[in-house]
Amino acid sequence: MKASEQTIQQIERTVRKIGQKFPSTETPTLLTDIHLRVSQDSGELLAFDDDDAEITRCVVEEWIENKDDDFYEKVATLLRQVLKRQNKVIDSYGILKPFHIVLEDDEKESIAELYIADGDTVIITGALMENLDQDLDSFFEDLMKDV
Repeated sequence: MKASEQTIQQIERTVRKIGQKFPSTETPTLLTDIHLRVSQDSGELLAFDDDDAEITRCVVEEWIENKDDDFYEKVATLLRQVLKRQNKVIDSYGILKPFHIVLEDDEKESIAELYIADGDTVIITGALMENLDQDLDSFFEDLMKDV
């Protein structure tokens, strides 16, 4: 799924709208997660807080009635890319750190952790984790040869 410029702008606008609801302040809001829900049927992208109160929403026309089997994987990848570019906006949210941004389907099932806001934390996802076991095993074997 190649995202159009309009789709990217809609996601960026959603990120900024969340920031408007949680502006930077001396006493940050206690919130552990922001839940992004995507509906494969309606194309809606909704943001919720921990209490399931809606923060903002938009409709991404490209996503309406998308029947791809890997729809959520592609959406998660796109959201991660946009969130990474918007890190300064997200890190300035008036929310007590650490907090997470997670992707859910329209039935509130968690699909992916998209972003961790905690200053120095690095997110390790998908492709980076694929061969980690083999890499660690090889590293350990090489290390043990020297002993």
